[in-house]
Amino acid sequence: MNLGYPVLTSLIFTPVIGALILLFVNRKHENFIRFISLGVSLLTFLLSLPLFTHFDRTTHLMQFVERKDWISEWGIQYYLGVDGISVLFVLLSTLITILCILISWGSIKTKLKEFFISILLIEGAMIGVFCSLDFFLFYIFWEAMLIPMYLIIGVWGGPKRVYAAIKFFLYTLVGSVLMLVGIIVLYMKSGTFNIVKLSQLTLPISLQFWLFWAFFAAFAVKVPMFPVHTWLPDAHTEAPTAGSVILAAILIKMGAYGFLRFSLPILPDASRAMTPFMLGLSVVAIIYGGIVCLGQTDLKRLIAYSSVSHMGFVTLGIFALNTQGVEGGILQMINHGIVTGALFLCVGIVYERTHSREIADYGGLATVMPVYAGFFLLFTLASVGLPGLNGFVGEFLIILGGFKAKVLAGVLAATGIIIGAGYMLWLYQRVFFNEVNEKIASLHPMELREAATLLVLAIFVLWIGIFPNTFLGFMHVSVSHLLERVHYGLSDTMVAAKHITGGF
Repeated sequence: MNLGYPVLTSLIFTPVIGALILLFVNRKHENFIRFISLGVSLLTFLLSLPLFTHFDRTTHLMQFVERKDWISEWGIQYYLGVDGISVLFVLLSTLITILCILISWGSIKTKLKEFFISILLIEGAMIGVFCSLDFFLFYIFWEAMLIPMYLIIGVWGGPKRVYAAIKFFLYTLVGSVLMLVGIIVLYMKSGTFNIVKLSQLTLPISLQFWLFWAFFAAFAVKVPMFPVHTWLPDAHTEAPTAGSVILAAILIKMGAYGFLRFSLPILPDASRAMTPFMLGLSVVAIIYGGIVCLGQTDLKRLIAYSSVSHMGFVTLGIFALNTQGVEGGILQMINHGIVTGALFLCVGIVYERTHSREIADYGGLATVMPVYAGFFLLFTLASVGLPGLNGFVGEFLIILGGFKAKVLAGVLAATGIIIGAGYMLWLYQRVFFNEVNEKIASLHPMELREAATLLVLAIFVLWIGIFPNTFLGFMHVSVSHLLERVHYGLSDTMVAAKHITGGF
């Protein structure tokens, strides 16, 4: 599929150019800065729509491909393209950026220009990660995200923002360095950075295991998987609302995307052998994250730990290594981005009014802000997987895939749904139905801008819940091709799997 112009390059560099334009705008013109940022993000979203309307769902091949020699001596290319696995994440990135700019319209009081520059730069890097088909180019975009997110947390975050920013940076940097070592080794053995070619090679099993662990270090931290998840609650708690939304909706999806794009197709033997280990870690994350949520008193920390649990479902689906599990995992990544992003937006709306994240400081919000309570209820029910809403479809497919892969994994994961319903409904009861205190009684209703941001996400919650095949249809062929690659020569690694993992 080719539109006749470099659509992916346009998507990556439109926000970057917007950030460069903001550099030359006088910081005193704050409204002008806001409108430029919003205009650039809207333009980027409009440029992304052809990916949705012109995408060919009948092929697994990369589409909208752009390919130019870059550093010829090393075989490095400027190589972009999307398939059914990556295209939805590009669309989600452009949508979420608009909402982050809208929700930050009045909440960012200092260094406004620098904040919106950071938001636009991180948008360009996020899109670059999902479009890159050259490992060298992918790594540049992967690392480029660190700096603006580090600044968003460290400059505009809460009282412990420096600690949270440094922790986020160090965790992700260590994992990324190990991935870089893996990329270099892979290049030395194969002679190419071309991700499509690498996905067609047959590497020695011993090399695959070493590379699997190198990539695991980066992707597991980014997901984040247990036990390298501890940076996430701190980062979410201290980040401004827009930072929390980007973290939840996009950044932590990149770890799971890495498993899908690199670990499974390039290292299929190692991925199959490590399936019991990955299923076990996923189940631990699901149950552990849910139990920890039950003891939280801070709104953002509760939602942050719920992300650990929900992303456990995602990795469970991916490493179930069957159609239902993988498609459910991809869809749940989109669902989690929408629902958890919406919940963080909801927290930001009331935090701007009360400057408190303590659950005990709230109560009776359903009486004071009924429209807000309705939105929060919708996203709460989507989070717990109510049929008819988007969360149900993804979790159902994942649990089904989990049962097919390992019955015990499916049973244990299903308990996570019960725990999730417990902590989310208990949260809603405490925030919205307790006695109204004096501080809450004086809150003013939602603004039109705030309602609009939540309405957009509410539409997707219902759309995916009622018509899931609109989105599942993008990934059917690509997932089938991926699983053919993963299961090719399955018997070759059965012995290795038993020796390394000991079963589950």
